[in-house]
Amino acid sequence: MDLKTLCELNGASGDEHAVRKAILTASRLVCDDVHIDRSGNVIAHKKGASKDSPRVALAAHMDEVGFIVVGHTEDGLLRFRPIGGIDPRVIVSKWVALGDVKGVIGAKAIHLQSPQDRETVLDYKGLYIDIGAKDKAEAERLCPIGTYAYFDVSFEPFGEGMVVSKALDDRVGCYNLLRILQNDYDCDLTVCFVTNEEVGLRGSAGAAFAAEADIAVILEGTSANDMGDIPERFKVCSVNQGVAVSFMDRASIADRKLFKEMLAIAKEQEIPHQVKQGITGGNDAASFQRAKKGCRTVVLSVPCRYIHSSSSVCSLNDVDAQYALLDAFLKSREVK
Repeated sequence: MDLKTLCELNGASGDEHAVRKAILTASRLVCDDVHIDRSGNVIAHKKGASKDSPRVALAAHMDEVGFIVVGHTEDGLLRFRPIGGIDPRVIVSKWVALGDVKGVIGAKAIHLQSPQDRETVLDYKGLYIDIGAKDKAEAERLCPIGTYAYFDVSFEPFGEGMVVSKALDDRVGCYNLLRILQNDYDCDLTVCFVTNEEVGLRGSAGAAFAAEADIAVILEGTSANDMGDIPERFKVCSVNQGVAVSFMDRASIADRKLFKEMLAIAKEQEIPHQVKQGITGGNDAASFQRAKKGCRTVVLSVPCRYIHSSSSVCSLNDVDAQYALLDAFLKSREVK
C-alpha cells in the first residue's frame, strides 16, 4: 500500500475504521498472525528466528486530527469542534467532507469585522461548517450530531521529492511499518497500528500492556519548524535533513542506550538523520514506557511542516530514512 492511499483515507480518533480495514488487509498479505484488539488497534506478530533475542514492539498511530459536529443553527449551519490539536487559524474557508456531504468552514467576513474582531484570534465558537442546508432540519438530517468532518484534499507531489497532504502525521509511520512487515528479523516482533493517539495516547495503552516488549520503537510525524527566518536554536528539526531521533518529550524520555545506538547506526550506514531539538508534545512511547514492568523506548520521526492542517508537507527522502534506520536497527547487534 502506498503513502498516497493511506493519507487520503479518513480516520480521526474514534473513527479509524477505513484506515484499520486497509491496514488489516495489507498486513495479512505478509503476516499470518494479525488481529484487532478491543481498542481497535491492528496487531501483527512475527516470531523471531532467535529464541534469545529481545521482544521488540513497533508502533504508529492510525488516527489523524479532524472535526466532529456538536450542534446546528436555525439557518442550517453546523457547529463543530476539533478532534486533536488544530489551530483554528489554519481552517477558515477550507473544504471538508462529512461522509458524502461537502462543506466549507466559515467565519465572519473581514468586511463585517470590527477593529476589535480583527485583533482577536478566531476560536471554534465563532466558526461553523456551511453545507448549503436551507434550515436546521435539513442540516440535522444530513449531518446529525456526532458526524465526523475531514479536510477534503488530495495527496500531491510538489517540488523535488516533496509531498503535501493531510494526515502525514502519522500515516508516514503506518506506511513504514507495513514495509517493515514484509521483512524477516531475528527478534520476536509485534507491530502495532494504534488508535486514539491524537486525543491522549488511548489506543496504545492496551497495545503496550499486551505486547510486554523489552524494546519499543515508535514511528511518528513531527513538527519541523524550519521555515523562513526562524533562528537556528528554534528549529525543532528540518525537512529533507533525515529522520529525527528524539531524546525526550513531555510524555517520555528515550532510553539512553537506544538513543545512542540509533545515532551510531545512522552514522555508520550513512542514513540521513538529525536529533530532534524540541521537547514539546508527546506520543505513544509514553504508553510503552509505562506498561507493566516498563519498556525501553525510542522515537523516530519524519519532520512535517504545517502539521495538523490540511496541507502538511514532508520529504519522501525523510520517509525512506525513517524506514532505513528502523530496518538497520532491527538487524543490529542490539536485537540479536
